[in-house]
Amino acid sequence: MSDSPVLQARQIPGIGELAITPFDIERHVPTAHAWLRSDHARFWGMQSLDAQQVHDYFVELAASPDFDAFIGLHEGRPTFLVERYAPAAEAIGAHYDVQPGDIGMHVLVAPADKRIPGFTWAVFVQIMDFLFSDARVERVVVEPDVTNEAIHPINRRAGFVYHRQVALPGKTAWFATCTRADYRDALCDFTAKDSA
Repeated sequence: MSDSPVLQARQIPGIGELAITPFDIERHVPTAHAWLRSDHARFWGMQSLDAQQVHDYFVELAASPDFDAFIGLHEGRPTFLVERYAPAAEAIGAHYDVQPGDIGMHVLVAPADKRIPGFTWAVFVQIMDFLFSDARVERVVVEPDVTNEAIHPINRRAGFVYHRQVALPGKTAWFATCTRADYRDALCDFTAKDSA
């Protein structure tokens, strides 16, 4: 169980409680290191880092005004990792006209011990709701690897518009964005189909 303050939490039928808390370097680095070493996390490009390097990475993140890290909990257990960043401070910022209210995100859902239908989607909605709970945020920006076939359908389902491919350090990425309206419309459309 985490002692970190809960920033957002909700009970989801069939899933259980999902919560988002600040990333605590001393408590969460060992967990994050284990996740990042797995093949599941290969698109993060951090599989070769040792525990100290992962620790230093999160220390550097914590010291920057342009980045935040969060740990997501499922029934109190760490289950997903979120990075929130200012796009102008990342490589993607050189590839488009960054607007006030833009926020970038990276997401990693830990390898599952057992499969829960709808879990990854529930986590993604939790994260998007969390990002948009900040009134200053108008648009979420992502830059997933073009070969990350698992994330593209989830992004599109949430309302992300895929614009073009861009060359970023270590990968060719899709540049995609999701406004508040895009996200709201996507959820409404999904709910309507789900209840049809």
